[in-house]
Amino acid sequence: MAAAPRAVEGPCELWMPCSDGARLATRLWRPGGADTPRPLLLMRQPYGRALASTVTYAHPSWYASKGFLVAVQDVRGRGDSEGVFSGFAQEATDGATAVAWARSLPGCDGRVGTYGFSYQGATQLLNAGQESRQGSSSPGPDPLPDCLVPAMAGLDEREHWASDNGAHWWALGLAWALQLAAQGCRRCGDADGWQEIRRSLESGSFLHDGLALLQRHDPEGMGLEWLGRDPLQPQGWRRHAVLPALLRRPMLLIGGWHDPHLRGVLDLWQASREAGGQAQLRIGQWTHLDWQGGIDAVQLEFFQRHLPIETEAGAEAEAEAGAGAAASPAERPAAAIALQWRQSGSDQRGWLELEPEPSAAIDAPFLAQQGWSLASDGLAAISDAEGRLRPPGQGSGSVTLVHDPWRPVPGRGGHLGLDAGMVERGDLDRRADVVCFSSAPLAQPLELLGIPWLRLTVAADQPGHDLCLALSALAGDGPGVQQLSTGVARFRGEECLGPTPRLIRLQPLFIRLAAGQRLRLSIAAAAWPQIAVNPGDGSVPQGGTSPDHREITLFLDLAKSHLWLEPLTGAN
Repeated sequence: MAAAPRAVEGPCELWMPCSDGARLATRLWRPGGADTPRPLLLMRQPYGRALASTVTYAHPSWYASKGFLVAVQDVRGRGDSEGVFSGFAQEATDGATAVAWARSLPGCDGRVGTYGFSYQGATQLLNAGQESRQGSSSPGPDPLPDCLVPAMAGLDEREHWASDNGAHWWALGLAWALQLAAQGCRRCGDADGWQEIRRSLESGSFLHDGLALLQRHDPEGMGLEWLGRDPLQPQGWRRHAVLPALLRRPMLLIGGWHDPHLRGVLDLWQASREAGGQAQLRIGQWTHLDWQGGIDAVQLEFFQRHLPIETEAGAEAEAEAGAGAAASPAERPAAAIALQWRQSGSDQRGWLELEPEPSAAIDAPFLAQQGWSLASDGLAAISDAEGRLRPPGQGSGSVTLVHDPWRPVPGRGGHLGLDAGMVERGDLDRRADVVCFSSAPLAQPLELLGIPWLRLTVAADQPGHDLCLALSALAGDGPGVQQLSTGVARFRGEECLGPTPRLIRLQPLFIRLAAGQRLRLSIAAAAWPQIAVNPGDGSVPQGGTSPDHREITLFLDLAKSHLWLEPLTGAN
Protein backbone atom coordinates (compact mmCIF):
# COMPACT_ATOMS: atom_id res chain seq x y z
CA MET A 1 0.00 0.00 0.00
CA ALA A 2 1.36 3.44 -0.96
CA ALA A 3 2.20 5.87 1.82
CA ALA A 4 0.10 8.96 2.41
CA PRO A 5 1.12 11.95 0.24
CA ARG A 6 3.57 14.39 1.75
CA ALA A 7 2.06 17.58 3.21
CA VAL A 8 2.44 20.69 1.05
CA GLU A 9 3.34 24.22 2.12
CA GLY A 10 2.02 27.22 0.25
CA PRO A 11 1.36 28.57 -2.13
CA CYS A 12 3.35 31.70 -1.51
CA GLU A 13 3.64 34.65 -3.86
CA LEU A 14 6.99 35.85 -5.24
CA TRP A 15 8.10 38.53 -7.69
CA MET A 16 10.85 37.80 -10.21
CA PRO A 17 12.83 40.91 -11.21
CA CYS A 18 13.74 41.32 -14.88
CA SER A 19 16.71 43.30 -16.21
CA ASP A 20 14.42 46.05 -17.54
CA GLY A 21 12.75 46.56 -14.16
CA ALA A 22 9.57 44.61 -14.82
CA ARG A 23 8.50 42.04 -12.22
CA LEU A 24 6.85 38.72 -13.00
CA ALA A 25 4.33 37.23 -10.56
CA THR A 26 5.19 33.70 -9.46
CA ARG A 27 3.37 31.26 -7.21
CA LEU A 28 5.44 28.68 -5.33
CA TRP A 29 4.49 25.39 -3.62
CA ARG A 30 6.90 23.55 -1.32
CA PRO A 31 6.90 19.99 0.01
CA GLY A 32 5.94 20.05 3.67
CA GLY A 33 8.63 19.30 6.21
CA ALA A 34 11.43 19.37 3.64
CA ASP A 35 14.65 19.53 5.65
CA THR A 36 17.03 19.77 2.69
CA PRO A 37 16.98 21.72 -0.57
CA ARG A 38 15.00 20.12 -3.40
CA PRO A 39 14.77 20.36 -7.21
CA LEU A 40 12.24 22.85 -8.59
CA LEU A 41 9.72 22.37 -11.40
CA LEU A 42 8.86 25.53 -13.35
CA MET A 43 5.91 26.35 -15.58
CA ARG A 44 5.62 29.71 -17.37
CA GLN A 45 2.20 30.51 -18.85
CA PRO A 46 -0.08 33.37 -19.99
CA TYR A 47 -3.45 32.18 -18.62
CA GLY A 48 -3.20 32.92 -14.89
CA ARG A 49 -0.90 31.11 -12.49
CA ALA A 50 -3.83 30.03 -10.30
CA LEU A 51 -5.04 27.76 -13.13
CA ALA A 52 -1.59 26.20 -13.56
CA SER A 53 -2.79 24.28 -16.65
CA THR A 54 -4.97 22.02 -14.51
CA VAL A 55 -7.12 21.51 -17.62
CA THR A 56 -4.55 18.82 -18.52
CA TYR A 57 -2.11 18.42 -15.59
CA ALA A 58 -2.40 17.50 -11.94
CA HIS A 59 -2.35 20.52 -9.63
CA PRO A 60 1.16 21.75 -8.70
CA SER A 61 0.50 20.69 -5.11
CA TRP A 62 0.53 17.04 -6.34
CA TYR A 63 4.10 17.42 -7.59
CA ALA A 64 5.02 19.21 -4.36
CA SER A 65 3.61 16.27 -2.41
CA LYS A 66 6.15 14.09 -4.24
CA GLY A 67 9.07 16.16 -2.94
CA PHE A 68 9.58 18.90 -5.56
CA LEU A 69 9.30 22.65 -5.28
CA VAL A 70 6.88 23.85 -7.98
CA ALA A 71 6.74 27.40 -9.38
CA VAL A 72 4.10 28.68 -11.82
CA GLN A 73 4.78 32.09 -13.33
CA ASP A 74 2.62 34.57 -15.22
CA VAL A 75 4.59 35.60 -18.31
CA ARG A 76 5.23 39.26 -18.97
CA GLY A 77 2.05 41.31 -19.38
CA ARG A 78 -0.28 38.46 -18.35
CA GLY A 79 -2.01 37.75 -15.05
CA ASP A 80 -0.43 39.95 -12.41
CA SER A 81 2.97 40.24 -14.08
CA GLU A 82 4.20 43.67 -15.09
CA GLY A 83 5.15 44.74 -18.59
CA VAL A 84 3.48 44.48 -21.98
CA PHE A 85 2.60 41.10 -23.48
CA SER A 86 4.13 40.63 -26.93
CA GLY A 87 3.81 36.89 -27.43
CA PHE A 88 6.60 34.48 -28.23
CA ALA A 89 9.08 37.27 -29.00
CA GLN A 90 9.43 38.12 -25.30
CA GLU A 91 9.99 34.64 -23.95
CA ALA A 92 13.63 33.89 -24.80
CA THR A 93 15.07 36.53 -22.47
CA ASP A 94 12.45 36.16 -19.75
CA GLY A 95 12.65 32.37 -19.90
CA ALA A 96 16.41 32.35 -19.35
CA THR A 97 16.04 34.83 -16.50
CA ALA A 98 13.32 32.69 -14.90
CA VAL A 99 15.37 29.48 -14.92
CA ALA A 100 18.44 31.18 -13.49
CA TRP A 101 16.32 32.93 -10.84
CA ALA A 102 14.53 29.73 -9.87
CA ARG A 103 17.85 27.99 -9.19
CA SER A 104 18.56 30.54 -6.46
CA LEU A 105 15.21 30.43 -4.68
CA PRO A 106 15.31 29.44 -1.00
CA GLY A 107 14.78 25.70 -0.67
CA CYS A 108 15.89 24.93 -4.25
CA ASP A 109 19.02 22.81 -4.57
CA GLY A 110 19.99 24.56 -7.80
CA ARG A 111 18.36 22.06 -10.19
CA VAL A 112 15.37 23.07 -12.33
CA GLY A 113 13.05 21.13 -14.63
CA THR A 114 10.33 22.71 -16.77
CA TYR A 115 6.98 21.48 -18.01
CA GLY A 116 3.80 22.72 -19.70
CA PHE A 117 1.80 22.36 -22.90
CA SER A 118 0.92 24.62 -25.84
CA TYR A 119 2.17 28.16 -25.06
CA GLN A 120 3.70 26.75 -21.88
CA GLY A 121 5.54 24.23 -24.05
CA ALA A 122 7.01 27.01 -26.17
CA THR A 123 8.21 28.97 -23.13
CA GLN A 124 10.50 26.05 -22.27
CA LEU A 125 12.10 26.09 -25.70
CA LEU A 126 12.44 29.85 -26.21
CA ASN A 127 15.48 30.50 -24.04
CA ALA A 128 18.23 33.01 -24.79
CA GLY A 129 20.77 31.08 -22.74
CA GLN A 130 24.12 32.85 -22.42
CA GLU A 131 22.78 35.90 -24.28
CA SER A 132 20.62 36.69 -21.26
CA ARG A 133 23.80 37.23 -19.21
CA GLN A 134 25.35 39.90 -21.44
CA GLY A 135 26.60 42.82 -19.40
CA SER A 136 26.98 40.70 -16.28
CA SER A 137 30.37 40.56 -14.60
CA SER A 138 29.83 36.97 -13.37
CA PRO A 139 28.57 33.91 -15.19
CA GLY A 140 25.71 33.34 -12.75
CA PRO A 141 23.38 30.34 -12.60
CA ASP A 142 22.75 28.24 -15.72
CA PRO A 143 19.78 29.77 -17.61
CA LEU A 144 18.92 26.47 -19.34
CA PRO A 145 16.78 23.93 -17.47
CA ASP A 146 18.39 20.67 -16.46
CA CYS A 147 15.55 18.78 -18.15
CA LEU A 148 12.28 19.72 -19.82
CA VAL A 149 8.90 18.28 -20.86
CA PRO A 150 7.42 20.39 -23.69
CA ALA A 151 3.96 19.19 -24.74
CA MET A 152 1.97 20.05 -27.88
CA ALA A 153 4.16 22.91 -29.10
CA GLY A 154 6.54 23.84 -31.91
CA LEU A 155 8.89 26.54 -33.17
CA ASP A 156 7.44 27.54 -36.56
CA GLU A 157 4.59 30.06 -36.19
CA ARG A 158 3.26 29.33 -39.68
CA GLU A 159 3.43 25.53 -39.74
CA HIS A 160 3.16 24.64 -36.03
CA TRP A 161 0.80 27.33 -34.71
CA ALA A 162 -1.33 28.99 -37.38
CA SER A 163 -1.95 26.98 -40.56
CA ASP A 164 -1.96 23.68 -42.40
CA ASN A 165 -0.76 23.49 -46.01
CA GLY A 166 -1.53 27.14 -46.74
CA ALA A 167 -4.88 27.37 -44.88
CA HIS A 168 -5.29 29.25 -41.62
CA TRP A 169 -6.63 27.34 -38.63
CA TRP A 170 -9.80 29.42 -38.68
CA ALA A 171 -11.93 28.28 -35.75
CA LEU A 172 -8.98 27.30 -33.56
CA GLY A 173 -6.94 30.39 -34.40
CA LEU A 174 -9.78 32.80 -33.75
CA ALA A 175 -10.88 31.10 -30.53
CA TRP A 176 -7.36 31.16 -29.10
CA ALA A 177 -6.66 34.75 -30.13
CA LEU A 178 -9.96 35.88 -28.62
CA GLN A 179 -9.17 34.08 -25.37
CA LEU A 180 -5.98 36.11 -25.07
CA ALA A 181 -7.86 39.28 -26.04
CA ALA A 182 -10.48 38.65 -23.35
CA GLN A 183 -7.77 38.21 -20.76
CA GLY A 184 -6.29 41.50 -21.89
CA CYS A 185 -9.68 43.15 -21.39
CA ARG A 186 -9.90 41.68 -17.91
CA ARG A 187 -6.41 42.89 -17.06
CA CYS A 188 -7.22 46.48 -18.01
CA GLY A 189 -10.70 46.46 -16.44
CA ASP A 190 -12.69 46.44 -19.71
CA ALA A 191 -15.65 44.33 -18.55
CA ASP A 192 -17.76 45.26 -21.59
CA GLY A 193 -15.05 44.07 -23.97
CA TRP A 194 -14.65 40.83 -22.02
CA GLN A 195 -18.41 40.19 -22.18
CA GLU A 196 -18.56 40.98 -25.90
CA ILE A 197 -15.85 38.43 -26.64
CA ARG A 198 -17.35 35.83 -24.32
CA ARG A 199 -20.82 36.11 -25.90
CA SER A 200 -19.31 35.80 -29.37
CA LEU A 201 -17.46 32.61 -28.43
CA GLU A 202 -20.50 31.07 -26.73
CA SER A 203 -22.85 31.86 -29.62
CA GLY A 204 -20.43 30.89 -32.37
CA SER A 205 -20.66 34.32 -33.98
CA PHE A 206 -16.88 34.70 -33.50
CA LEU A 207 -16.46 32.66 -36.68
CA HIS A 208 -17.81 35.66 -38.59
CA ASP A 209 -17.04 38.69 -36.39
CA GLY A 210 -13.86 37.43 -34.72
CA LEU A 211 -11.48 39.52 -36.82
CA ALA A 212 -13.40 42.69 -36.02
CA LEU A 213 -13.35 41.82 -32.31
CA LEU A 214 -9.59 41.29 -32.40
CA GLN A 215 -9.04 44.56 -34.26
CA ARG A 216 -11.07 46.31 -31.60
CA HIS A 217 -9.75 44.64 -28.47
CA ASP A 218 -6.28 43.28 -29.33
CA PRO A 219 -5.04 45.03 -32.50
CA GLU A 220 -1.37 44.29 -31.72
CA GLY A 221 -1.98 40.66 -30.73
CA MET A 222 -0.03 37.72 -32.12
CA GLY A 223 -3.23 35.89 -33.13
CA LEU A 224 -4.51 38.73 -35.30
CA GLU A 225 -1.05 39.11 -36.81
CA TRP A 226 -1.08 35.46 -37.87
CA LEU A 227 -4.58 35.66 -39.34
CA GLY A 228 -3.53 38.69 -41.35
CA ARG A 229 -0.62 36.93 -43.00
CA ASP A 230 -0.67 34.70 -46.06
CA PRO A 231 0.24 31.15 -44.96
CA LEU A 232 1.10 30.22 -48.54
CA GLN A 233 4.02 32.66 -48.40
CA PRO A 234 6.83 31.96 -45.89
CA GLN A 235 8.04 35.57 -46.00
CA GLY A 236 7.32 37.44 -42.76
CA TRP A 237 6.58 34.35 -40.70
CA ARG A 238 8.85 33.58 -37.76
CA ARG A 239 10.52 30.26 -37.07
CA HIS A 240 12.09 30.53 -33.64
CA ALA A 241 15.54 29.16 -33.01
CA VAL A 242 16.25 26.81 -30.13
CA LEU A 243 19.73 26.45 -28.67
CA PRO A 244 21.45 23.16 -29.61
CA ALA A 245 22.58 22.89 -25.98
CA LEU A 246 18.94 22.90 -24.90
CA LEU A 247 18.02 20.25 -27.46
CA ARG A 248 20.71 18.04 -25.94
CA ARG A 249 19.30 18.32 -22.42
CA PRO A 250 17.10 15.44 -21.21
CA MET A 251 13.73 16.04 -22.87
CA LEU A 252 10.39 14.29 -22.94
CA LEU A 253 8.19 15.45 -25.84
CA ILE A 254 4.43 14.95 -25.52
CA GLY A 255 2.05 14.92 -28.51
CA GLY A 256 -1.48 13.91 -29.39
CA TRP A 257 -2.68 12.17 -32.55
CA HIS A 258 -5.61 14.62 -32.66
CA ASP A 259 -3.68 17.74 -31.67
CA PRO A 260 -2.85 20.45 -34.25
CA HIS A 261 0.70 20.90 -32.88
CA LEU A 262 1.80 17.30 -33.50
CA ARG A 263 3.90 18.31 -36.48
CA GLY A 264 5.78 20.72 -34.21
CA VAL A 265 6.43 17.95 -31.69
CA LEU A 266 7.75 15.59 -34.38
CA ASP A 267 9.99 18.34 -35.80
CA LEU A 268 11.35 19.02 -32.30
CA TRP A 269 12.12 15.33 -31.81
CA GLN A 270 14.01 15.28 -35.10
CA ALA A 271 15.85 18.50 -34.20
CA SER A 272 16.94 16.99 -30.88
CA ARG A 273 18.34 13.92 -32.63
CA GLU A 274 20.20 16.07 -35.17
CA ALA A 275 21.69 18.15 -32.32
CA GLY A 276 22.96 15.00 -30.61
CA GLY A 277 20.19 14.81 -28.03
CA GLN A 278 18.29 11.78 -26.78
CA ALA A 279 14.79 13.23 -26.53
CA GLN A 280 12.00 10.82 -25.64
CA LEU A 281 8.74 10.96 -27.56
CA ARG A 282 5.28 10.03 -26.31
CA ILE A 283 2.14 10.38 -28.46
CA GLY A 284 -1.29 9.42 -27.14
CA GLN A 285 -4.79 9.23 -28.54
CA TRP A 286 -5.31 12.75 -27.21
CA THR A 287 -6.73 16.05 -28.38
CA HIS A 288 -5.29 19.38 -27.31
CA LEU A 289 -7.29 19.43 -24.07
CA ASP A 290 -8.45 15.84 -23.53
CA TRP A 291 -5.55 13.70 -22.33
CA GLN A 292 -7.75 10.88 -21.01
CA GLY A 293 -6.14 10.58 -17.61
CA GLY A 294 -3.09 12.70 -18.28
CA ILE A 295 0.61 11.98 -18.27
CA ASP A 296 1.45 13.14 -14.75
CA ALA A 297 2.78 9.76 -13.54
CA VAL A 298 5.02 9.48 -16.62
CA GLN A 299 6.15 13.07 -16.23
CA LEU A 300 6.90 12.54 -12.53
CA GLU A 301 8.99 9.46 -13.32
CA PHE A 302 10.96 11.54 -15.85
CA PHE A 303 11.69 14.25 -13.30
CA GLN A 304 12.58 11.74 -10.57
CA ARG A 305 15.06 10.11 -12.94
CA HIS A 306 16.76 13.34 -14.04
CA LEU A 307 16.31 15.36 -10.83
CA PRO A 308 16.63 12.66 -8.16
CA ILE A 309 15.82 13.68 -4.61
CA GLU A 310 18.76 12.52 -2.52
CA THR A 311 17.10 12.31 0.89
CA GLU A 312 15.44 9.53 2.83
CA ALA A 313 12.08 11.30 2.57
CA GLY A 314 12.61 11.81 -1.13
CA ALA A 315 13.34 8.12 -1.60
CA GLU A 316 10.08 7.29 0.14
CA ALA A 317 8.19 9.66 -2.17
CA GLU A 318 9.89 8.14 -5.20
CA ALA A 319 8.99 4.62 -4.08
CA GLU A 320 5.40 5.73 -3.54
CA ALA A 321 5.19 7.22 -7.04
CA GLY A 322 6.81 4.12 -8.52
CA ALA A 323 4.21 1.88 -6.92
CA GLY A 324 1.45 3.92 -8.52
CA ALA A 325 3.20 4.08 -11.88
CA ALA A 326 3.24 0.30 -12.17
CA ALA A 327 -0.55 0.16 -12.11
CA SER A 328 -1.13 1.03 -15.75
CA PRO A 329 0.77 0.53 -19.05
CA ALA A 330 0.16 4.24 -19.79
CA GLU A 331 2.03 5.13 -16.59
CA ARG A 332 5.14 2.99 -16.96
CA PRO A 333 8.51 4.77 -17.24
CA ALA A 334 8.69 6.46 -20.61
CA ALA A 335 10.51 4.55 -23.34
CA ALA A 336 12.59 6.27 -26.02
CA ILE A 337 9.40 6.33 -28.08
CA ALA A 338 5.95 5.40 -26.80
CA LEU A 339 3.06 5.52 -29.27
CA GLN A 340 -0.52 4.79 -28.31
CA TRP A 341 -2.55 2.86 -30.87
CA ARG A 342 -6.28 2.42 -31.02
CA GLN A 343 -8.40 -0.37 -32.46
CA SER A 344 -10.80 1.21 -34.92
CA GLY A 345 -14.41 0.66 -33.99
CA SER A 346 -13.70 -0.03 -30.32
CA ASP A 347 -12.20 1.58 -27.23
CA GLN A 348 -9.32 -0.91 -27.17
CA ARG A 349 -5.98 0.86 -26.84
CA GLY A 350 -2.38 -0.07 -26.26
CA TRP A 351 1.13 1.32 -26.38
CA LEU A 352 3.96 0.54 -28.74
CA GLU A 353 7.18 1.19 -26.80
CA LEU A 354 10.51 1.24 -28.61
CA GLU A 355 13.61 0.80 -26.52
CA PRO A 356 16.54 1.17 -26.82
CA GLU A 357 17.14 3.99 -29.32
CA PRO A 358 15.03 3.33 -32.41
CA SER A 359 16.05 3.74 -35.99
CA ALA A 360 15.59 7.18 -37.54
CA ALA A 361 12.28 6.24 -39.11
CA ILE A 362 9.27 4.38 -37.72
CA ASP A 363 7.65 2.56 -40.62
CA ALA A 364 4.08 1.54 -41.16
CA PRO A 365 4.25 -2.14 -42.16
CA PHE A 366 2.18 -1.88 -45.31
CA LEU A 367 1.18 1.51 -46.66
CA ALA A 368 4.61 3.10 -46.28
CA GLN A 369 5.87 0.83 -49.06
CA GLN A 370 2.76 0.20 -51.14
CA GLY A 371 -0.30 2.33 -50.62
CA TRP A 372 -3.29 2.67 -52.86
CA SER A 373 -4.49 4.30 -56.08
CA LEU A 374 -7.91 5.86 -56.71
CA ALA A 375 -10.39 4.64 -59.30
CA SER A 376 -13.86 5.68 -60.35
CA ASP A 377 -16.23 5.50 -63.31
CA GLY A 378 -17.22 9.11 -62.58
CA LEU A 379 -19.90 8.61 -59.91
CA ALA A 380 -17.73 8.71 -56.76
CA ALA A 381 -19.37 12.00 -55.71
CA ILE A 382 -22.95 10.85 -56.29
CA SER A 383 -22.50 7.47 -54.62
CA ASP A 384 -20.22 7.03 -51.58
CA ALA A 385 -19.79 3.37 -52.57
CA GLU A 386 -18.70 3.83 -56.20
CA GLY A 387 -15.08 5.04 -55.85
CA ARG A 388 -12.45 2.40 -55.16
CA LEU A 389 -9.08 2.23 -53.44
CA ARG A 390 -7.04 -0.12 -55.58
CA PRO A 391 -3.44 -1.40 -55.53
CA PRO A 392 -0.80 1.20 -56.49
CA GLY A 393 -0.43 1.86 -60.18
CA GLN A 394 -4.07 0.94 -60.91
CA GLY A 395 -5.57 4.42 -60.69
CA SER A 396 -8.14 5.11 -63.39
CA GLY A 397 -10.96 7.41 -64.36
CA SER A 398 -11.88 10.94 -63.34
CA VAL A 399 -14.42 12.68 -61.15
CA THR A 400 -15.97 16.14 -61.34
CA LEU A 401 -16.67 17.81 -58.00
CA VAL A 402 -18.69 21.02 -57.56
CA HIS A 403 -18.27 23.24 -54.48
CA ASP A 404 -21.35 25.34 -53.67
CA PRO A 405 -20.40 28.14 -51.22
CA TRP A 406 -24.02 28.37 -50.06
CA ARG A 407 -23.67 24.97 -48.38
CA PRO A 408 -19.94 24.34 -47.79
CA VAL A 409 -18.99 20.90 -46.53
CA PRO A 410 -18.55 21.02 -42.74
CA GLY A 411 -15.26 20.17 -41.11
CA ARG A 412 -15.76 17.72 -38.28
CA GLY A 413 -13.45 16.29 -35.62
CA GLY A 414 -9.87 15.58 -36.61
CA HIS A 415 -7.02 17.77 -35.34
CA LEU A 416 -8.47 21.14 -36.38
CA GLY A 417 -11.99 20.81 -35.01
CA LEU A 418 -13.35 22.43 -31.90
CA ASP A 419 -14.81 18.91 -31.51
CA ALA A 420 -11.41 17.29 -32.13
CA GLY A 421 -10.91 13.54 -32.28
CA MET A 422 -12.38 10.52 -34.05
CA VAL A 423 -15.95 11.12 -35.20
CA GLU A 424 -18.67 9.50 -37.30
CA ARG A 425 -18.87 11.05 -40.79
CA GLY A 426 -21.17 8.79 -42.78
CA ASP A 427 -23.63 11.65 -43.37
CA LEU A 428 -20.86 13.84 -44.80
CA ASP A 429 -19.72 11.11 -47.18
CA ARG A 430 -23.25 10.79 -48.53
CA ARG A 431 -23.19 14.40 -49.75
CA ALA A 432 -22.85 14.83 -53.51
CA ASP A 433 -20.00 17.33 -53.01
CA VAL A 434 -17.82 14.75 -51.25
CA VAL A 435 -15.91 12.18 -53.34
CA CYS A 436 -15.29 8.80 -51.66
CA PHE A 437 -12.92 5.95 -52.46
CA SER A 438 -13.21 2.75 -50.42
CA SER A 439 -11.08 -0.38 -50.29
CA ALA A 440 -12.31 -3.94 -50.44
CA PRO A 441 -12.82 -5.59 -47.02
CA LEU A 442 -9.45 -6.31 -45.45
CA ALA A 443 -8.45 -9.95 -45.64
CA GLN A 444 -6.32 -9.58 -42.50
CA PRO A 445 -5.73 -6.95 -39.78
CA LEU A 446 -3.86 -3.84 -40.90
CA GLU A 447 -1.81 -1.44 -38.80
CA LEU A 448 -1.52 2.14 -40.05
CA LEU A 449 1.35 4.12 -38.51
CA GLY A 450 2.75 7.23 -40.14
CA ILE A 451 1.88 10.39 -42.06
CA PRO A 452 -0.69 9.89 -44.84
CA TRP A 453 -0.02 11.66 -48.14
CA LEU A 454 -2.12 11.90 -51.28
CA ARG A 455 -0.78 12.67 -54.75
CA LEU A 456 -3.55 13.73 -57.13
CA THR A 457 -3.82 15.74 -60.35
CA VAL A 458 -6.45 18.49 -60.05
CA ALA A 459 -7.75 21.26 -62.30
CA ALA A 460 -10.25 23.97 -61.34
CA ASP A 461 -12.36 26.49 -63.19
CA GLN A 462 -11.39 29.26 -60.71
CA PRO A 463 -7.99 30.62 -59.59
CA GLY A 464 -8.43 29.34 -56.06
CA HIS A 465 -9.69 26.19 -54.34
CA ASP A 466 -9.19 23.94 -51.32
CA LEU A 467 -8.82 20.19 -50.96
CA CYS A 468 -10.07 18.75 -47.66
CA LEU A 469 -9.32 15.09 -47.02
CA ALA A 470 -10.47 12.51 -44.51
CA LEU A 471 -9.15 9.00 -43.98
CA SER A 472 -11.76 6.76 -42.35
CA ALA A 473 -12.49 3.17 -41.38
CA LEU A 474 -15.73 1.51 -42.46
CA ALA A 475 -17.27 -1.08 -40.21
CA GLY A 476 -17.15 -4.60 -41.55
CA ASP A 477 -20.72 -5.40 -40.56
CA GLY A 478 -22.55 -2.07 -40.58
CA PRO A 479 -22.86 1.44 -42.00
CA GLY A 480 -20.45 3.19 -39.57
CA VAL A 481 -17.76 5.50 -40.99
CA GLN A 482 -15.18 6.38 -38.33
CA GLN A 483 -12.95 9.30 -39.28
CA LEU A 484 -9.31 8.62 -38.41
CA SER A 485 -7.26 11.48 -39.87
CA THR A 486 -7.88 14.70 -41.78
CA GLY A 487 -5.86 17.07 -43.92
CA VAL A 488 -6.46 20.36 -45.70
CA ALA A 489 -4.58 22.18 -48.46
CA ARG A 490 -5.17 25.54 -50.09
CA PHE A 491 -4.22 26.54 -53.64
CA ARG A 492 -4.39 29.97 -55.26
CA GLY A 493 -3.24 31.41 -58.57
CA GLU A 494 -3.62 30.89 -62.28
CA GLU A 495 -1.96 27.47 -62.07
CA CYS A 496 -5.19 26.17 -60.53
CA LEU A 497 -6.86 26.48 -63.93
CA GLY A 498 -4.82 23.71 -65.55
CA PRO A 499 -4.20 20.11 -64.50
CA THR A 500 -1.65 20.29 -61.69
CA PRO A 501 -0.18 17.46 -59.61
CA ARG A 502 -0.90 18.15 -55.94
CA LEU A 503 0.56 16.71 -52.75
CA ILE A 504 -1.59 16.89 -49.62
CA ARG A 505 -0.40 15.86 -46.16
CA LEU A 506 -2.82 14.52 -43.56
CA GLN A 507 -2.48 14.33 -39.78
CA PRO A 508 -0.25 11.45 -38.56
CA LEU A 509 -2.09 8.46 -37.14
CA PHE A 510 -1.62 5.12 -35.41
CA ILE A 511 -4.65 2.86 -35.83
CA ARG A 512 -5.25 -0.86 -36.09
CA LEU A 513 -7.96 -2.07 -38.45
CA ALA A 514 -9.58 -5.46 -38.06
CA ALA A 515 -10.08 -7.99 -40.82
CA GLY A 516 -13.32 -7.22 -42.65
CA GLN A 517 -13.06 -3.45 -42.16
CA ARG A 518 -12.51 -1.17 -45.14
CA LEU A 519 -10.41 1.96 -45.55
CA ARG A 520 -11.90 5.08 -47.14
CA LEU A 521 -10.50 8.33 -48.48
CA SER A 522 -12.94 11.24 -48.77
CA ILE A 523 -12.25 14.45 -50.70
CA ALA A 524 -14.19 17.72 -50.41
CA ALA A 525 -13.56 21.37 -51.30
CA ALA A 526 -14.40 22.84 -47.88
CA ALA A 527 -14.07 22.09 -44.16
CA TRP A 528 -15.95 24.98 -42.56
CA PRO A 529 -15.28 26.36 -39.95
CA GLN A 530 -11.99 24.51 -39.44
CA ILE A 531 -10.68 26.55 -42.36
CA ALA A 532 -12.20 29.62 -44.01
CA VAL A 533 -14.34 29.05 -47.11
CA ASN A 534 -12.31 29.67 -50.26
CA PRO A 535 -13.88 32.48 -52.36
CA GLY A 536 -12.39 31.07 -55.55
CA ASP A 537 -11.03 34.40 -56.77
CA GLY A 538 -7.43 33.82 -55.72
CA SER A 539 -7.57 35.99 -52.60
CA VAL A 540 -6.71 34.85 -49.06
CA PRO A 541 -9.90 33.41 -47.51
CA GLN A 542 -11.05 35.30 -44.41
CA GLY A 543 -14.18 33.75 -42.94
CA GLY A 544 -17.38 32.09 -44.06
CA THR A 545 -19.27 32.34 -47.31
CA SER A 546 -20.35 35.67 -48.81
CA PRO A 547 -22.21 36.94 -51.91
CA ASP A 548 -18.84 37.26 -53.62
CA HIS A 549 -17.89 33.61 -53.18
CA ARG A 550 -17.85 31.67 -56.43
CA GLU A 551 -18.98 28.18 -57.27
CA ILE A 552 -15.86 26.11 -57.92
CA THR A 553 -15.69 23.05 -60.15
CA LEU A 554 -12.80 20.62 -59.60
CA PHE A 555 -11.69 17.99 -62.10
CA LEU A 556 -9.89 15.08 -60.44
CA ASP A 557 -7.70 12.97 -62.72
CA LEU A 558 -7.17 9.64 -60.95
CA ALA A 559 -4.76 7.97 -63.37
CA LYS A 560 -1.58 8.79 -61.39
CA SER A 561 -3.18 9.06 -57.97
CA HIS A 562 -1.38 7.58 -54.98
CA LEU A 563 -2.24 7.38 -51.28
CA TRP A 564 0.56 6.22 -48.96
CA LEU A 565 2.06 6.58 -45.49
CA GLU A 566 5.39 8.28 -44.88
CA PRO A 567 7.42 7.04 -41.90
CA LEU A 568 6.49 8.91 -38.77
CA THR A 569 9.95 10.33 -38.14
CA GLY A 570 13.14 10.67 -40.08
CA ALA A 571 11.47 12.24 -43.13
CA ASN A 572 10.12 15.77 -43.30
